[in-house]
Amino acid sequence: MVAFFTEVDGRYQASPFAVARWSAKQIGGHAVCGLLARELEKHCPDPEFVPARLTVDLFSPVVAEPLTVVSEVVRRGNRIVVADARVEQDGKVRTRATAVFLKTADTPPGEIWSSPHSLPDPPDPTDRNMRLWVRTGADDWTMDFGACQNAERKTIWQHQPPLVAGEQTSPFQRAAIVGDTTNMVCNWGSQGVGYINSDMTLTLSRLPVGPELGLQAADHLAHDGISIGTATLYDRLGRLGTCVVTAVSNSRRQLDFARLTAEHVTARP
Repeated sequence: MVAFFTEVDGRYQASPFAVARWSAKQIGGHAVCGLLARELEKHCPDPEFVPARLTVDLFSPVVAEPLTVVSEVVRRGNRIVVADARVEQDGKVRTRATAVFLKTADTPPGEIWSSPHSLPDPPDPTDRNMRLWVRTGADDWTMDFGACQNAERKTIWQHQPPLVAGEQTSPFQRAAIVGDTTNMVCNWGSQGVGYINSDMTLTLSRLPVGPELGLQAADHLAHDGISIGTATLYDRLGRLGTCVVTAVSNSRRQLDFARLTAEHVTARP
């Protein structure tokens, strides 16, 4: 199966599968976030700790050329561990990330308010191939992106390929890859996706179970070309975290899924 990256002597080469939809010369944020999560995960002390937060600053394009990822521990405590990582190309930092690992413990007694949340049932279990379903409003799941280009609430359900060739993708890495998809889920409107996210923050109360993950738009705010999107991350057991992206207008390169779908159909033999 095709993976996002191949590792050779500590350097990573992106496959065509990792290339961004915005530009054939850049690596998609979802792949970059997964790679940073993989590096930061090395600093998780033991299974009693959960990667409770991952923040990725996507301030410079990561081009589709060999790259390196480096990291260091900022603080190692009994209950909190913080680590930083960065992607480097040609001696320059292209993007950076911070992870916070928290030690699990007994839940405090008492009841706490939580917002009512209804999530659509996932589609039937998938095979090992990459699958991405979309659901808009109350419609059924579909793989036809052109049919979902509207102003309704979006939900996706995804089964990903391996992050690095020859390795099994960890639950944390899967969550990081899907987290960057918040831009598409929250900023996809009636004429496509007109924003590009400058960051991604993933929060987890637990690690996902199984190879599939869902993401549902929870809120969207926008003013003067700056957008904030919030989404809910869930698996077949229920909710497990949230994802937030801050995005800037990219209207000159609006990603029109309806047009792309039509072109794909026309080009088919």
